[in-house]
Order: sequence, then C-alpha cells, then structure tokens
Amino acid sequence: MGSLNGDGIAGYDMAGEYERKGEKNSKEDISGGYVCENFSSSEILSDGGDLNSDDSGKQEAKRCPLDMIKDSQEAMEFDPEFSEIEIEKRHVPVEDRQDMPAMAENLNEVQNVPLEDLSSGADTAVSSETNGDEQIIPPHSQLPKPEAPPGLLNPPSIEDYYRVERSQSLTENLPAIGKYIRDRSNSLSAAIAKRISSFKESDESKSKWNNVTEFNLSGLKVIVKQKDENRDFALKGRISFFSRSNCRDCTAVRLFFREKGLKFVEINVDVYPSREKELMERTGTSSVPQIFFNEKFFGGLVALNSLRNSGDFDRRLTEMLGRKCPDDAPAPPVYGFDDYEEDTTDEMIAIVRVLRQRLPIQDRLMKMKIVNNCFAGAEMLEVVIQHFDCGRKKAIEIGKQLARKHFIHHVFREHDFEDGNHFYRFLEHEPFIPRCINFRGSTNDSEPKTAAAVGQRLTKIMSAILESYTSDDRRHVDYMGISNSEEFRRYVNLVQDLHRVDILALSTDEKLAFFLNLYNAMAIHAVIRGGRPNGVIDRRSFFSDFQYLVGGNVYSLNIIKNGILRNNRRSPYSLMKPFSNADKRLELALPKVNPLIHFGLCNGTRSSPSVRFFSPKGVEAELRCAAREFFQRDGIEVDLDKRTVRLSRTLKWFNADFGQEKEVLKWIMDYLDATKAGLLTHLLSDGGPVNVAYHNYDWSVNS
Repeated sequence: MGSLNGDGIAGYDMAGEYERKGEKNSKEDISGGYVCENFSSSEILSDGGDLNSDDSGKQEAKRCPLDMIKDSQEAMEFDPEFSEIEIEKRHVPVEDRQDMPAMAENLNEVQNVPLEDLSSGADTAVSSETNGDEQIIPPHSQLPKPEAPPGLLNPPSIEDYYRVERSQSLTENLPAIGKYIRDRSNSLSAAIAKRISSFKESDESKSKWNNVTEFNLSGLKVIVKQKDENRDFALKGRISFFSRSNCRDCTAVRLFFREKGLKFVEINVDVYPSREKELMERTGTSSVPQIFFNEKFFGGLVALNSLRNSGDFDRRLTEMLGRKCPDDAPAPPVYGFDDYEEDTTDEMIAIVRVLRQRLPIQDRLMKMKIVNNCFAGAEMLEVVIQHFDCGRKKAIEIGKQLARKHFIHHVFREHDFEDGNHFYRFLEHEPFIPRCINFRGSTNDSEPKTAAAVGQRLTKIMSAILESYTSDDRRHVDYMGISNSEEFRRYVNLVQDLHRVDILALSTDEKLAFFLNLYNAMAIHAVIRGGRPNGVIDRRSFFSDFQYLVGGNVYSLNIIKNGILRNNRRSPYSLMKPFSNADKRLELALPKVNPLIHFGLCNGTRSSPSVRFFSPKGVEAELRCAAREFFQRDGIEVDLDKRTVRLSRTLKWFNADFGQEKEVLKWIMDYLDATKAGLLTHLLSDGGPVNVAYHNYDWSVNS
C-alpha cells in the first residue's frame, strides 16, 4: 500500500521520510497476498475530506483515513493466516458522520461519537472565530495520539499536527490539508496494525480473529479473507485427465474441477492423437474420461461422483496430491510440437515437378485479356510425351487427372483439360492465392485426404477449443486465449489439408455439416486475425476478403453462406449472386435452402447465435436444437399489450428463406417454449392485428 496520493500532497513512508507522489493511482499486488487500492486526492476530498465553505466564507478540512493500510501491511504481510484484504470506500453522509473508532487498545470498544463532538475536535481543525482569534481545539480523547516519525529529534507538537492556517485561496491551503489527512490516516493505520498484531499474540485472540470476516470504519469497509491451507497443500501435485471432444462425461469432469477451483491438465486425444496409445497403456482402455492424481490412476466419472457423494473428496485430494508431481505422471501437452503423421506422397507429384521445371510460365493474351502466369495446354502435352515416353492420348488423360486433383486449372475455369490452344496455370499461380489465409507459400502436394476426414478432424479440434475457451453457454469467446493455444496452432496447420480436397464426394448432409463448421471456424480465425467488423467497410472485408483455399477454389464467409448454403442467393442489400452460371463452385451449392442454417452460423457478433459445430449424421437435429435455443434466449419477444412481436433482424434480412411475416410467426411456433408459444398463439388466433418489429443488430464482438 502506498500513502495518500495526489498532486501537491506529500506521502509519508514507513521510514519517516517525505517523498513526492505523482497522480498515478494503481492497484498494487502486495507480497503476502494483500490486495489494496489507492485513491486519488480528489476522491478522498470528495468522500471524507471536502473543502466546504460555510456562510462566513471559511473553509473546513475534513479527514478521511485511507492511508491506514500502509502500516498495517508491514504488520500483517508475514502472516500466512491471511491471504487477502479488500478495501471498499464508502460514502458517509455529512449528517451521519461519526468519529473514527479508537482501535489502539481494543477493536471492540468502537463508540459512535455524536456529530457535535466530531466537529469540535476530530473532524475540524479550526473552530469558528471568537473575537477575531482562531482557537486551537485538541483532538478527541478517544483518537490515538500522533507519533513522531523515526529519526526525528524534535517531534512536532499536537498543535502543529492539527493547525490549518486560514488562507485566501484553495491552492495555498492544500498542503496543510494534505498533511492533516496524511498524519491522521497514518495514526489510525498504526492502530489497526497494532490491533491485528495483538490477535497473533495469544491462541484465544487468534481464535476470535478467525471468526472475524470484516470490520467497519467510518468511510471504509475492510474484509479479511483466510487462506485455504488444505487447498494450497493439495495443489502441490497435479490433476490430469484424458478426454475427447464433445464428450458429456468429460464436460462433467471439467465443470466439477472448475467449480472446485482446482487446476488441472486436460489431454484431449482428439487433439493429440499420439497420446491415445499412452491412455491405453496406463488404463487398459480407450474410453474417457480417465483421471490421474499425480502418477496414480483414479478412475472415471463414476469414481469421481462416488468420492464426491461420500463427502471425503477434500481429505482424499490432500492425501493424493500432498507431494510434488513425479516425472512418471501424465505429462502436460507441449506447445509447438506436432504429432508425427506419415503423409502419402501423391502419385502425380513426380509429373507435376517435371512440369513446374520445364513449362514456360508467362503472361499471355486471351480473349482480349492479359492472363498472367500461364502455359499452353499443347506445351504441357509435348513435355509429358517427351519426358514420360507416352502417346498423346495418354498425355491428355494425365492432364485431366492433374486438373481433377487441382494441380492445374483452366485460366477461366471453363473446363478441366482439353487438347488445343487453351491456357492453364498451376494452382499456386492463381491470382486469388495470396489472399487465402490458409496458403503458406506452397500448395499441399501430399495425397489429398477425403473431405469427410478433414472435416471431422477440424470439428474435433474446434470443439476442443470451444470447451476450453468459451463460456458454458458458448455465447462468449476468449479470442486471445484461443490465439495463444496449442489447439489453434494445430488448427492452422490442419486447414492446409483443405487445398485439394474433393468436396463433390460428400453427401448432402456431410456437405451441410462441412460448410457450417468451416464457416464458424473461419469466423473465429477472422476475428483473431483482423478484429471485429466495426463499420460497413470493415464488414465487407470481414465477410468477403477473408478467404480460404478449399478444393482448389477460394471461399469467403459470404460465398459459403449465400453461395453454398443458400443455393446461390443474393446477400442482403446486394444486387449480384455469389456465383455466375459458369462458376464450377455452383455444383457444390445445396439443392434446397434450409432456413435453420441461420441459427447454426456464428459470425462473431453478440446478436449472432452461439458458436457450435455439427456432426454429419445429426446435423438436422442439431440445427433444430440451435434454433430452439436462439428463440428461447432472445430471438423473439411477445408484447400482448401492444400486440407486437419483436424478432431478430436476421429474419428480416433473409426473408427470402423464411417467407412472409405471418408465415414466419407460424413457423417459429415449433421452436418456442410453452410460455412464448402460448402468447404468440393468443395473438394469432384472436383475429386482431399483429405488429412485427425487429431488434437492432449488435455488431460488437462476442468476447
């Protein structure tokens, strides 16, 4: 703790030396566990030390004992009994102000001193004038006497401590007022320190102090919290448990430890696949959760519930974690190291490497346009025929295979590969490549994994991120924590596998889940990389310019939502569709628009639905659950008096998906709880008019 701070007010330290303090007020973490707060001089004067002018124009200095904690800190910080002291400044009305309690001898002897006594001695340093002379009034008898600072040979008298000479300006009077407030506060803080120290001198006093949780002073509230020695003792060891993403039992274990305030290490075998072998070796099973206290295997959720219900959890925890964690306990995951995964080299990569070296890559003129970094199809055929000693028909088939695997593309995406005077370019030379966030210098030349496998892996990692870095209702996301996590680092590496995946091989439900999950993952990545969209220009950049390379094509949030999931429909306030009729990505658009997708897409704003990820087999049921949660939360409000229904603005923007307002209200009925459904049914069935209004959209980030 520091002494009273303020501009022009000198602080008095424990060594008795005066030093000048600046205007900076900050919270200080005190060794020993004390947490206190400094108040500025303006705050002190406004609460307990105002300069009030009476009718005769005189100024009155009132004190406030906020400096008392400094001395008490020195007296208490070595005591392991106390872990925290909280200071709350309280406003005391003038008519209710009482004298400061006398705490030098006994804290229980707190007396309420009438306002008249307070003003006559303790609160006013100078009384009213009598015959033109100022009268010095001594302090109240119950207040502790000020002591001389150490090392001062000629201590000032009592009158020197309380004298405040009249001045004609506030500026001239401030030093005396500050000295008065400072010295009175130091005296009171010494009394508090003495009283607290007295509790340590005897077991009886110590027992009494353990029962004290707070004591009140005029203008202050001091709360003393005890340290939980058993919990500190228990945390000498380490709690570890193996888990998987989207596991209910793992979620229950995680919440139990968080509610208990216990630190733990979670090893998600979906994020760290190499640790699954360790799980089998230690437990003999691959089922999760599996809990370890230090190196000792404890069991799963059933064993944890049994110990909790027996009421013996704290004692057993202390026994099992009473020593430092040994080296043979499950090790925490290490940041920056990837699991070794043997990637299969693509069978076409040998041909691609030859073509990259021998083909003349240059700018060419085609259809009155300059086409950059391309080569002629005939030139490629000649290189293949000469180098691999094959016929022209075989060379054409090789060219088609390279196009299907997204190594090369026609410059205008008009066809895959044909013999003739057509121009092609390698995937890494596409003009949109530099804007793709998941492109890191070169394309992924390994044998492409299936889109289903990549989507499943992406879902597991992002689900693990949500379990660790979001609130329980998934409405608030810790983007800073995600950006620094090992899970997100692995996600950034994973999205490079999207370069050449074959999305056309996915079924309709698999495609729906794949693009829903990709949208939500990209939105989180976009917020981390570029921040929240503040204005119209930022929103355009957020939804259209943040792009991934997926299956040889570029995808933004806008393209995924309006081009793929909404079957190439215009976005709100847009005149053009995402895809032209010749765009190859149009083949991936879902055949039918499902309006429930709007409740499964989170764009990182407070008005969007809570973030979640979907499974291909249960995507329809999970979307209905998301819609029900959205409307039961704040997606709809029914006002019977005004006969008004207020809906999310999303339903207005995408009314082409939901239909007319009356149709929307009937459609919503299936996703409401009994109360809201009853109110809405009453409005729709009584034959009266129903007004539909829309909430303002909150674009602030959902952090």
